[in-house]
Amino acid sequence: MTSYSVLVPFLPRRPEQLLPYAGLVHWTQAERLWQGQALLVEPHQGFAYAAGSGFRVPMGLGVTLMPLRHPFEAALQARSLAMTTGQPVTAGFGPGAKSLQQSLLGAPYASPLTAAREYLTAVRGLLAHEVVDVKGEYVSCHGSLPPFPAPPVEIGLGVLRPGMARLAGEIADVAITWLTPAVYLRDVVLPAMRAGAEAAGRPVPRLTAMVPVALKHPGHVPADLALASNAAHLKVPHYIDMLRRAGVDVEGANPAAGARALVDGGAFLSGDTDQLLEKLKAYEAAGVDEVVLNLTGVYNLVGAQAATADLKTLLTALAQ
Repeated sequence: MTSYSVLVPFLPRRPEQLLPYAGLVHWTQAERLWQGQALLVEPHQGFAYAAGSGFRVPMGLGVTLMPLRHPFEAALQARSLAMTTGQPVTAGFGPGAKSLQQSLLGAPYASPLTAAREYLTAVRGLLAHEVVDVKGEYVSCHGSLPPFPAPPVEIGLGVLRPGMARLAGEIADVAITWLTPAVYLRDVVLPAMRAGAEAAGRPVPRLTAMVPVALKHPGHVPADLALASNAAHLKVPHYIDMLRRAGVDVEGANPAAGARALVDGGAFLSGDTDQLLEKLKAYEAAGVDEVVLNLTGVYNLVGAQAATADLKTLLTALAQ
């Protein structure tokens, strides 16, 4: 059965801004509170603040960027968050854009797949209290975390295209996608995950899809909301490539046209409550285990109150 979760739809500037969204997870049937990488209030610290404020809910990091921290620090932060909240944590990782890799590492990963394999292998071993000895092309790690009881930490991998999906099948607990139409998940991502899992002789990981949505309101133009949600992604080569593979006609030089294509191609969902519930069923039918409701476009274009109200409406309707 597909569960539904909540994405923090902005980059918090103060940790207390997280509390309404943590409260939604606490008081509804929502599975988990998610946040992507942030360079203002760092996600681990913001989540710890929410737990200290009384909202101890399962949390997901989707995804933090590998160039920002060594795998030892990544494992330590993820386990520390689980110990602080007393709840399971899904720690998702991804290589980030080539420009970020260049800025922080001196050169982009020649093989993001190899970098991700080495990184997640080290993090998994550390979280399993093993003595890790990884001497890879991109990751060097020899050591272990001191063993101590903690809630489980799942290891996630950010997935857009078949190669990373296959790798997730081999080594991750969760594959985490962003802006991926349901049909693309069904026909491309999940088959690649299954192939990777079969090759590694392990179960197929869970699939979590971050899905941008917007309820229909007078004066709200879906394409404008899609652009407000994903303007940056529409300029990044690996997102453009994924969307084209999914049959969504986007080009980096024209983000406005790309936003309209997101709506037409089922990458950005909009409509009234019944229409959205029907569109979300496509993700359930595709085999998605967890749908994360992403109201970033509403937040950016209309405001915090509108985003929170739409989330409440959707979560209430999904519970019925």
